Amino acid sequence: MKCEINGVPVSTATEPSRRLLHILRDDLGLTGTKRSCEIGRCGACMVLMDGKPVNSCLTMAYQCEGASITTIEGLTDARSERIKEAFLQEGGFQCGYCTPGMVVSTKALLDDNPCPGRAEIEEGLSGNICRCTGYGGIVRAVCRAAELEGEERGQ
Repeated sequence: MKCEINGVPVSTATEPSRRLLHILRDDLGLTGTKRSCEIGRCGACMVLMDGKPVNSCLTMAYQCEGASITTIEGLTDARSERIKEAFLQEGGFQCGYCTPGMVVSTKALLDDNPCPGRAEIEEGLSGNICRCTGYGGIVRAVCRAAELEGEERGQ
């Protein structure tokens, strides 16, 4: 499999049907991507593939060929830092297990729509499950990240 992960070219010999989640965690040591349901329901394993959120537990190695993959560890740009800050400010986490997937999904959402409404936020996070917070803090965090984005643009 040849691809780019967090901006670094990666070439690894692996079975084409091996799941990206296992390659990231077990082979590359990128453990910010969480292993949970392994059936694509919870979003804890969410990564960006060519800028779009995908469940790494459902993504096979052959699908990654030539792709640009970004994990939570690779989200270091200014927008991603604002998102992380908003999650801290608004209490958008409790145990923290879902947080990497939530942050990755929020990054994808704000990349597509820097000023989302409540319904768009709910849709953008619909692939992520949190078993602790009740989502109030998470939605507030996404709203705050969008506000910070607007402040950065001077709006």
